[in-house]
Amino acid sequence: MWKYGHFQRVLHQREIRTFQNIPLSHVADFCLQFLKDARATTCLENPCYQDMQVTTCGRNFPDMPMNTLDQQFFQLQLNASNLDLLFEAIDEFEDALTTPRNIATRRLNPHTDLTSFLITLQSERNSNGALIFDGLYTQNQNTSVELRGAPIYQ
Repeated sequence: MWKYGHFQRVLHQREIRTFQNIPLSHVADFCLQFLKDARATTCLENPCYQDMQVTTCGRNFPDMPMNTLDQQFFQLQLNASNLDLLFEAIDEFEDALTTPRNIATRRLNPHTDLTSFLITLQSERNSNGALIFDGLYTQNQNTSVELRGAPIYQ
């Protein structure tokens, strides 16, 4: 389990880069939440990022940069939530993952609930063709965890 901590947002012209130094203790999943505004504690939203990755301990999660609106990202989230084969995701969860946010030329139905958005990244590793979920462990030493990406809508 990952100790909760917030990332300080550093905005560059065309990218988002943020990091924090924390100890990792048997981290099997990274769960990323994006608050709708600074006062929100339970209202989350899809940040609509492209080329998004988390980097720590010299590894990238996921292996390839992701776009939070494409089919590959949607499948990654279903797999991480164990909703890929036996169990089916509820409509609210699917909508939160797949609906882009408001832009200047399009507005969402105000009754649409997209507040359940959460990104889950598994910290698996490949060992001789088998995936191993043993977690990241830094022996109580702080390590840098970096989140980077670029906004799809500017």
